[in-house]
Amino acid sequence: QVQLVESGGGLVQAGGSLRLSCVVSGRTFSGYAMYWFRQAPGKEREFVAAINWRDGSIYYVDSMKGRVTISRDIGKNTVYLQMNSLKPEDTAVYYCAARRGLSWRYTEGAMDYWGKGTLVTVSS
Repeated sequence: QVQLVESGGGLVQAGGSLRLSCVVSGRTFSGYAMYWFRQAPGKEREFVAAINWRDGSIYYVDSMKGRVTISRDIGKNTVYLQMNSLKPEDTAVYYCAARRGLSWRYTEGAMDYWGKGTLVTVSS
């Protein structure tokens, strides 16, 4: 049974930082890319960042480049999202997802597996 379990969300002041974690289990993810999405209240789920599990190649949404860093620790089966200089508009539920294949996809429907999300709240 594939599981993606996020953690690390919480309340932070504007300008602060958080590191989200996503522990994956239940299969080998070497042929997968791991993604972070977010969904703000009343908005659609949107792509944030992605990393190829095997070679570590990375892709970011333009709006968050320079403020987020995605990484993975293969030995710990964990994907991370480091977020800095947080703004109130970053408030959202952040989801970890996985998609089989080496080409990037940025839509919710393209993912094969999802976690349940972790809430990030940024106060002004």
